[in-house]
Amino acid sequence: MTSVTWRFNKLITYKLIWLISLTVFFFTSYNFANWFTSTRNDVGSIVFEWERSIPLWPWSIIPYWSIDCMYGLAILLASSYRTLKILCFRLLSAQIICIACFLIFPLKYSFERPVLDGLSGLLFDILMGFDKPFNQAPSLHIPLLVILWQFYARYFRGIWRYILHIWCLLIGLSVLTTWQHHFFDIPTGLWVGCFCVWLWPDNHLSPITNDQLPKQYVWGSAYFLLFLLSFCSAIYFFSWALWLLWVSGAFLLVSLNYLLFGAAGFQKQTNGHFNLAVTILYLPYFIIMWVNSRLWTFKNNPTDLIIDNVYLGRIPSNKILQANQFTSIVDLCAELPITQFNGHYKLIPVLDMTPLTIEECQQAAETIEKYHKQGKLLVCCALGYSRSATAIIAWLLMTQRVTSLNEAIATVKLYRHSVVITAKQQLILLNWYSKITRRK
Repeated sequence: MTSVTWRFNKLITYKLIWLISLTVFFFTSYNFANWFTSTRNDVGSIVFEWERSIPLWPWSIIPYWSIDCMYGLAILLASSYRTLKILCFRLLSAQIICIACFLIFPLKYSFERPVLDGLSGLLFDILMGFDKPFNQAPSLHIPLLVILWQFYARYFRGIWRYILHIWCLLIGLSVLTTWQHHFFDIPTGLWVGCFCVWLWPDNHLSPITNDQLPKQYVWGSAYFLLFLLSFCSAIYFFSWALWLLWVSGAFLLVSLNYLLFGAAGFQKQTNGHFNLAVTILYLPYFIIMWVNSRLWTFKNNPTDLIIDNVYLGRIPSNKILQANQFTSIVDLCAELPITQFNGHYKLIPVLDMTPLTIEECQQAAETIEKYHKQGKLLVCCALGYSRSATAIIAWLLMTQRVTSLNEAIATVKLYRHSVVITAKQQLILLNWYSKITRRK
């Protein structure tokens, strides 16, 4: 047996093990949650009055059922053990989170479906043979759909990709039109699905493995308090205030980034963008931070020339990029995306309101020195006041354009007056500068 054949057979074995294990866990945990909730007397519903106008479409039971085939087929189609592992970890995480929610916050479907006949009636009868109206929020169908949709999108091109999108949209719609779930179950399921994609990213660098960063307790605690405030407000005011749960989820993730995961928790990509799942998770926070960046800088120039083709500024809009014709960008903002840019782009993500480390100062200075010789270079962060200013100060020191830290800060402030370099950041810069000076 050749090594290639052996690896192929090993992968097939892993697929079968995962498929059987996940199937057993799915039915065992799902049925247990159904049974346990059915024994309780305090099971309520979260339903809006307008939901009574949602039609029952018996035919939609077909796309509803089809996710089971997509589930098993996806595991068998995984092209490598790494792809298989990420897929199965996401599916397993979705199952665990949803089952936990079913047990902790039990809900039930409150509409009574009429008796149906024909093929649709048969499929409904089979479904109700093991499914009961208790496993509601988050709808397990939705996170599984998010995970599988992203998986299959990599395998389809052209018209088949459009067919996939249409069919997945029908699956998502079917949880309502089969009268299996109330609306509240849909956005909560979407959040769980995106969270599982975030938890097990395609680059195999899960944020939970990033445990060697300094903890930012002040900002971590501040965002945790915002999480508690928005979460409690959603529960207290209820009704449409439940959308605040989305805001609270974003604040909780940001808090965890400051306490545990660091800038990697935002998963900003090397092109300056965020994937769709991460965008959905953090969207309320992204909007707040974008508005904040504009409010703090509307009286200032978007960018300012410091020296030798090096500009300092906030995250640029497409209009600013077109007007200035930058050839390169060094981006130190972890929490905001950058518009489409076709020049040289380097991401050095740093959390807002946190100092650059010695390593980040070195990396930023070297990158600026590399790119500024090729044309106009923009060094940016959310405001262009601290993180990006620190990077330029480090570059001025490294290239000996100035002779002291105070002179470097004064040089940058001369052209961008609102620059703020904290005492902690200055101490890090001094320690870094002393190290590179000793090397020389």
